[in-house]
Amino acid sequence: MESNVTEPESFWQILQEMDPVWTTTVLLVPCVVVLTAGFFYLYSTVVGLFSKTSVRNKVVVITDALSGLGKECADVFHKRGARLILCGKSWEKLEELADDLSNASDPTLTFPSKLVLLDFGDMDSLPDVISEILECYGCLDIIILNSSMKVKAPAQTVSLEMDKLLMDNNYFGPATLAKGLLPSMICRRTGHLLLVNSIQGKLAMPFRTAYAASKHAVQAFFDSLRAEVEEYGISVSTINHTFISASIEDTETPSKSICSLLHTKKPPGVSPEEAATEIVKTLSSKRKEVLIAPSLPKMAIYARSFFPNVFFAVMAAGVKHAEASENM
Repeated sequence: MESNVTEPESFWQILQEMDPVWTTTVLLVPCVVVLTAGFFYLYSTVVGLFSKTSVRNKVVVITDALSGLGKECADVFHKRGARLILCGKSWEKLEELADDLSNASDPTLTFPSKLVLLDFGDMDSLPDVISEILECYGCLDIIILNSSMKVKAPAQTVSLEMDKLLMDNNYFGPATLAKGLLPSMICRRTGHLLLVNSIQGKLAMPFRTAYAASKHAVQAFFDSLRAEVEEYGISVSTINHTFISASIEDTETPSKSICSLLHTKKPPGVSPEEAATEIVKTLSSKRKEVLIAPSLPKMAIYARSFFPNVFFAVMAAGVKHAEASENM
């Protein structure tokens, strides 16, 4: 008896029976996917290797080396062979940080850190600070402006003295330092200024009137400066974050509601390690603007631009909700 069972067609037989266009598509698509994945892997590898050497022998100023982010940046740049100028308000703590960096690295591959006392709250001292920074190596390559002062309170309770102190620390200080160090970069026609700024430089929130005003001011200053110095080969980058936590364990899960996001005591944050990694990437790619934030804060920025009345209503509702919760 003849069997009615037919042998299954092979893959190549099926291809031969298909339309030539479909056959080409079936064969090419996997190849394209593999090649694209390979390209991106190779690209990320090359960028990673380049970023590790992009700061070697560069003179890097960190305006607040004693903060969590400042210490992380100091550690990363020191290990990669940068010539660090560490700034901060406490000489003892700066010396301790410099010792920790030296003990944790190979002295034949790294440079000893230079230390400079810097307090943006004392504007009269800035001319001397600028001169001292320039005397360290005679030139500058990178300035990381990560100093910040925070205040949260109803507007009517914040004194004029506090307003001025906030503006000195968050705006006048960084702007004055940048203007004082710029001529050195302009003469060499190279350099990179990187401002680490709060997301409130783009999005003002209740109970942070003076703080948000200072962050908007410094954001506008460096956005304007970017175009002015581009012809001299100087790059200006801004990184806006929601909140830099003490460590990666302290980062919080983003809130599920916009109201709670806008009025929470501690917004969703990033760790110093994550922020430092983003700084290294930004210095390598020379991106002009970077936003480190979950989706909800990003949506809030777009809502402020395109639907301002809706945004203002949400903020007002959040304030009323917070007051009601306190009264319960």
